[in-house]
Amino acid sequence: MSRIIVFGGHGRIARLLAPLLVANGDEVTAVIRNPQHIADVETAGATALVGDVETMDAASLAEIIRGHDAIVWSAGAGGGDPERTYAVDRDAAIRTMYAAPLAGVRRYLMVSWLGSKADHGVPKDDSFFAYADAKWAADEHLRGTQLDGTILGPGALTLDEPTGRIELDPEDRGAVSRADVAAVIVAALNEPLTIGRTIRFGNGTAETAEPIEVALAR
Repeated sequence: MSRIIVFGGHGRIARLLAPLLVANGDEVTAVIRNPQHIADVETAGATALVGDVETMDAASLAEIIRGHDAIVWSAGAGGGDPERTYAVDRDAAIRTMYAAPLAGVRRYLMVSWLGSKADHGVPKDDSFFAYADAKWAADEHLRGTQLDGTILGPGALTLDEPTGRIELDPEDRGAVSRADVAAVIVAALNEPLTIGRTIRFGNGTAETAEPIEVALAR
């Protein structure tokens, strides 16, 4: 059994993730900003912890991380306001990376996106630029730490039913169900071979996809 702390605990992926982790025998702490969401995350099997990552410093974050075995960063500002996007998707994420060693936690899993690259190609005048820039900065920071990090880069998220299968490094937008992203998180936490990797994926097709555990183990 592992204790997993999930930042962005009320997000769609996180609420699909919690029951999978519980079924895996893990304990889940879901960090949420809005206390009105406590019932939602606890119904999903997690223990709610109310905290605003946008304002918490590394020491405060270390206090809530301490005692866990792994961190999952699935938080985000949700787009719209560039200033808040940088504050959450980049700055708050990086603060948790500083907090992790203070709390004695090495395992860190970042939920990013398929196009998170230095040459992501999003122009500065595009409303999506702040997100692309912030996620790339956070991913790069994780790569430069001593944490046992894994970066997951799913493609365009859908509400489709889970397939249990993914295609690595898809050539298109890599559409993938949120339920399969949640399953990939669980599998990645259980697979040591994912440490130090950036894993870009989509659902693929019947011809190109393979079982999640198989894809992550190679």
